Amino acid sequence: MKKYVCKVCGYVYDPAVGDPNAGIAPGTAFEDLPNDWFCPVCSVTKQDFEPED
Repeated sequence: MKKYVCKVCGYVYDPAVGDPNAGIAPGTAFEDLPNDWFCPVCSVTKQDFEPED
């Protein structure tokens, strides 16, 4: 699964880790995150993320 990077702060969403603080289990693909999920560092939305090269 592909990692995604926040274009604002550089936070990397890693599907292997998920986002435990937001209740997102490891193994959750970025595409499967809820639409109201936001960056845990700077609080921007999913639309401000791009696939990591």
